[in-house]
Amino acid sequence: MSDTKASTSRTSTNKGASTMRGRTFSGVGNLVKLLPTGTVFLFQFLSPVVTNTGHCTTINKYLSGILLVICGFNCAFTSFTDSYKGSDGQTHYGIVTAKGLWPSPASEGVDLSAYKLRFGDFVHAFVSVIVFAVLGLLDTNIVRCFYPEFELGQKILMQVLPPVIGGVSGTVFMIFPSYRHGIGYPTSSDTNETSQKST
Repeated sequence: MSDTKASTSRTSTNKGASTMRGRTFSGVGNLVKLLPTGTVFLFQFLSPVVTNTGHCTTINKYLSGILLVICGFNCAFTSFTDSYKGSDGQTHYGIVTAKGLWPSPASEGVDLSAYKLRFGDFVHAFVSVIVFAVLGLLDTNIVRCFYPEFELGQKILMQVLPPVIGGVSGTVFMIFPSYRHGIGYPTSSDTNETSQKST
């Protein structure tokens, strides 16, 4: 009888752990969707290399810091990019300015002023950097490299922070929806139409 109770207890503990793990990965997955896929892939690919899988020397710490800064900058920068279908039928990318999209090759018949800079772009850039900072600074290799004594607390933060940040950033993105399809984000069949709807 006691064996049955013990096995039931172990089973429920395992289910609870797998449920918590599932929630954590789900939260992280939802956060990753808010970031440019190329930047996230680059960080995840290079992080073990530049940190020497968490066994850092001084040069590894500098390289890891540079990687974090470059990826964080890229997350912000891509919020100020957009794309459109040109008169040549190709998708063209440009930087969003106060007057429209720049540069503008093959833009005959496309109103590039519809792509002008908006307040929401700054909000998206800020939130993207925050989301990347949470994911980047809680990366196992980065934690082992910069603050190894924090590794025990990392598990709790990985369970709590992604859902919280995901909820907050999701709410912000609902208030300031983005119609941009910039570098690193999926394009739509008609980016010009969706961008113009946001004006």
